Amino acid sequence: MRSNNVLGVIFSNSCAQTLTELTAHRTTASVPIGGKYRMIDFVLSNMSNSNINNVGIIAKSGFMSLMDHIGSGSAWDLSKKRSGITILPPYAGVSFANKIETLYQLRGYLGDAKEDYVLVSESNVIMNIDYSELFYLHDVNKADITMLYKRMPVPEKLSATTVKFGKLGKVEKVLIEPEVKGDADLFIGSFLIKKELFLSLITKAMSESETNINRLYQQWADELNVFAYEVPGHVSIISSMNEYFKFNMELMDGELRKELFQNDRPIYTKVRDDAPCKYGLDSKVKNSLVAQGCFIEGEVENCIISKGVHVKKGAKVRNCIIMQDTEIGEDCNLNYIIIDKDVKINDGKALMGTDTYPIHIAKKSVIE
Repeated sequence: MRSNNVLGVIFSNSCAQTLTELTAHRTTASVPIGGKYRMIDFVLSNMSNSNINNVGIIAKSGFMSLMDHIGSGSAWDLSKKRSGITILPPYAGVSFANKIETLYQLRGYLGDAKEDYVLVSESNVIMNIDYSELFYLHDVNKADITMLYKRMPVPEKLSATTVKFGKLGKVEKVLIEPEVKGDADLFIGSFLIKKELFLSLITKAMSESETNINRLYQQWADELNVFAYEVPGHVSIISSMNEYFKFNMELMDGELRKELFQNDRPIYTKVRDDAPCKYGLDSKVKNSLVAQGCFIEGEVENCIISKGVHVKKGAKVRNCIIMQDTEIGEDCNLNYIIIDKDVKINDGKALMGTDTYPIHIAKKSVIE
């Protein structure tokens, strides 16, 4: 299978219902990660690095920030004559009520694509993967569908789907929300399938009023030649505010950053030109990721700080995620806070959450 014979399809609103604080005004795909990136940067970069040249992004709601971030797709080398990104929002008289109906409504787009295979992905899965081995094993196994999984603990608030498979990797059973203690073979929402078969299965499901995609996975495992492929390396699924906070804090581990941000498989993002970060004479910064364009005058420890943030004199900021263009006033004391974009916190304010319950401050809020 040639990688450029695969169409990428990404659901941009993955787990939006359990990330409502962050997805009130944006898609899951455009939620900031690590002070510099958006969630979709990982899945798009994985596809681009694997020579998948045509990608459709399904956007159910709140997709203006996503469109602004994606632009022409040039940051991911997907704006050439023979490559491209297509944003696929609902259109007049059509609602994307569930994944099956959504894919059925988009059958015209899928059918017109020149590629013979489809790789379906969620936008809230953080990993760095070369898909070439997946393509090879799909051919070798003569698989109808290859489901991607990772043996890992089930993330908080995730509607888990697990797979059971034989010695050769053939899926024997798909379980929906099973009782799990410890690690599980967790399906991460991505699968590879021949486009013609995919369209026929979606059309059949709609004709039978079967709109639960998890039940379809179970049917496919019973009726088709379905295989499982374990994703190598680190995988994080952002399914709740706690999982979001936890992953960002884990990014301060240098070994994890080396695994996710590799020289031969870089993670691309939209470039925003800013001056280098400026530090005041009395500033103190420890174990933090600070993006360009920031002005740090106070104390920062164990924080993820996005572009254009100003931490004023006397402020003490610990264990926080601060999104771009936020202003932290003088003598503020913040601990375990997720601060969205364009927030202003006036002088002298003290706010504190916990590692298991970080406080979220909504976009463009003013804390007086």
